[in-house]
Amino acid sequence: MTDTSASMDGLRKDLATLVRQLLHERPAPERRRGRPLGPLVRAHLGLGDEADTLPVLSDRFPYYDLPNLHLALERLGSQEGWSAEVIGVVIEEGVWPRMSMASLLTQDEWEAGPEQFATASIGPGETMACRTSALTLLDSPDGPIALLVILSDGHHGPPDLVLSVAAPAEGAAERLIAWIHTTIAEVDVFRGKVLTVEVDAMTDHSRIAFVARPRVAPDELVLPAGVLERIERHVIGASRHREALRASGRHLARGLLLWGPPGTGKTLTLRYLTGRLDGTTVIILSGGALGMAASFGALARRLQPAVVILEDVDLVAQEREYGRSGPILFELMNEMSGQGGDADVAFVLTTNRPDVLEPALAARPGRVDLAVEIPLPDAESRERLIALYGRGLDLALDDPDRVVARTEGVTASFIKELLRKARLWAAEDDRVTVTQADVDAALDELLHETSALTRVILGVGAEDVVRRASRAWLEDFPDEE
Repeated sequence: MTDTSASMDGLRKDLATLVRQLLHERPAPERRRGRPLGPLVRAHLGLGDEADTLPVLSDRFPYYDLPNLHLALERLGSQEGWSAEVIGVVIEEGVWPRMSMASLLTQDEWEAGPEQFATASIGPGETMACRTSALTLLDSPDGPIALLVILSDGHHGPPDLVLSVAAPAEGAAERLIAWIHTTIAEVDVFRGKVLTVEVDAMTDHSRIAFVARPRVAPDELVLPAGVLERIERHVIGASRHREALRASGRHLARGLLLWGPPGTGKTLTLRYLTGRLDGTTVIILSGGALGMAASFGALARRLQPAVVILEDVDLVAQEREYGRSGPILFELMNEMSGQGGDADVAFVLTTNRPDVLEPALAARPGRVDLAVEIPLPDAESRERLIALYGRGLDLALDDPDRVVARTEGVTASFIKELLRKARLWAAEDDRVTVTQADVDAALDELLHETSALTRVILGVGAEDVVRRASRAWLEDFPDEE
């Protein structure tokens, strides 16, 4: 071994020794201690040994109310005769649920620290930083009050916000919490917005997301004569004339069922309605969020006038004899019938299979009062659909009647796809104009036996099954106005 090699081995051994000393022998630095919160709270409230006897009043808010709670608490210090000092709280792993207002009154374990915030949505593309954990020391006309907000860890379910209040003056805590609820109703960021619920498939937790209000022109809807007017009168007309209905003792809570094969325009009809309901809160539930209909029905009551849209409701509202219904169905029925006669809340349901729905959905006014079929387009409607979906195309048809005739029994979605395919055929030939030959070729492809699955996806062939299976169930409904 050369002298150089020996020297390098020695350096490596010395370095290894130094690392071991740094890792194992150097004492860990003491954590810098913050201001204990317990003495601050007790001093603010003027408490001594009797602190452990002071009642604490608590309330819980769903996490989606984070921006509303934040906005309400921000108003506290601006009231006449009030002042507020906000103090951040050190939240360490495992602290929840041991930390509470009661522990602040009796222990010195908890410390002040940086205020903790989370970003919350307050509208489409809009966010706001909101406090998630803080202690607020209030001076009020009722005397001193201490208010603590803590975000639960969500280990055993969705996280929520826990608010607790302590005040020596009798009734002060109750009055403050009542004021917070009233103020939340005033500042509510959800009011008048279009909301949907997104469910995390991994955690089963959900969050409210804002959706831009869609705008669909009436001529974009191709429905049988009178259908759209009936739908608008039932859903929108009741809100427009709510005072007249209330004055005459008529109920406002109502339900609408849109049924028919897939691809006939149920979802587009909902988009049109949503666009017409400016100033109305619209809550859209689909897929896994359908199971939350009861919870969001309560939110709809708070935000009325409101419409709750349940897409493909047959996923949770199957008839009991099918042996697959469960508590979600009964929660949904209870929520629909429990809104109260003067609640300006409408439930709008869609389904491709009304025959499997629970008949009790129609058992009383306020559940489903009106069932409207969105059928396959007739010849006149198909002609209008060709014109509608031909917008933006240089469409040159030699025999449009032939296209109308060949598309008997298809859905609006089918015609939309037909013209997309026809444009693709023209593009393959480096042409802008879509000709009769392009449309015929696209039709041949879509109607070929090898495209059976495509036709099912586009809703073709489903109508006869749906209509035959639905008639008995629909006898339970009142006449459709």
